[in-house]
Amino acid sequence: MKIHEYQAKELFAAAGANTPKHIVVKTPDEAAAAFDQLGGKGAMVKAQIHAGGRGAGQLKGYAEKLGGVKFVSSREKAKSIAAAMLAHSLVTIQTGPEGQPIKTLILQADAEPDKEYYLAMTLDRALGVPVMMASAAGGMDIEKVAHETPEKILRVPVSPETGLQTYQARRLAFDLGFTGDQVEKVEKIMLALSKVFLEKDASLAEINPLAITKKGDVVVLDAKIDFDDNALFRHKDIEALRDLGEENPVEVRAANANLNFIQLDGNIGCLVNGAGLAMGTMDIIKYHGGEPANFLDVGGGVTPEAAIEAFRIILSDSKVKGILVNIFGGIAKCDLIAEALVKAGREVGFKVPVVVRLEGTNVDKAREILNGVKRELPMIQSAAGLTEAAKMVVAAAKA
Repeated sequence: MKIHEYQAKELFAAAGANTPKHIVVKTPDEAAAAFDQLGGKGAMVKAQIHAGGRGAGQLKGYAEKLGGVKFVSSREKAKSIAAAMLAHSLVTIQTGPEGQPIKTLILQADAEPDKEYYLAMTLDRALGVPVMMASAAGGMDIEKVAHETPEKILRVPVSPETGLQTYQARRLAFDLGFTGDQVEKVEKIMLALSKVFLEKDASLAEINPLAITKKGDVVVLDAKIDFDDNALFRHKDIEALRDLGEENPVEVRAANANLNFIQLDGNIGCLVNGAGLAMGTMDIIKYHGGEPANFLDVGGGVTPEAAIEAFRIILSDSKVKGILVNIFGGIAKCDLIAEALVKAGREVGFKVPVVVRLEGTNVDKAREILNGVKRELPMIQSAAGLTEAAKMVVAAAKA
């Protein structure tokens, strides 16, 4: 689960980090009033969407060059820029060509940054522990830095039991080039970052940029936090921050049906039980020249009701020209899966080819069930193996 920048900064501030004052607004008039409340000398107008690259983005259909982050020096400019942002979608490197509608903005007090740094915490799967990452080359080009000069990104393993230690934060501050009282200030922010990451079960907590201001202060200018969905039951306060308007409505619908679904850009729908099998299914579709339209793991104990909803979700995508059902019957027996497919076909109505590959417990009985409905449900086609199934669905989608 993702949250907005302003929500992330509020969590960091509650843990002891220094953040500039901000005001959340949803209309141009609120933006003008917020500019006055911040002192009337200058502020940053920042679009709140769940995507990075906002500063380098572009408002879709807007004549002038304008992204999702803009400095304004008057209340009139704050109002006009807010009006433009709220009336357009923002296209960034993470949104795709359609962009993301902007429904919320913040006006942030101008911190007058002099130098920018990068600070983040995530899980290092190779080490098996969280790791604090930091770089003196922060800002919008951090992805380029990570790709071209990875040695500029420092990494410090962190104990999940004790969190980042003060001596680790101090040494990292020195390695980044902080001096004097700035060391203590950045230590405090690093410890706050570690605290939020561990206590809130985050999968990523990022501050970019962390900035030294012209007055010598150290502040969090931007923030991002992703949370582990599987741990949200422990954090009702975090779950309450979820903005469903920022999420793909089809993926939200699937989650409500306990389906693991991610929408992709291809034209071959996938219905599979097991995440690893789903990944393998997408790979073999690609190998034979097709493009998966989704990742969909219905789980080991798929029910007829879940299968029906899964088909409804897949077929709600107009790009889908074929569906590959790849089920290994273990916990859920193959004959029960076949009966679920037949029931789904009768209720949903298959208008594209559905290629079915079943293997495992009661597979022979399952094939008898599918063979018995060939006339009634001609779009259902059985395949003996996964390779054959992939070739069949790719050919059907192209045809």
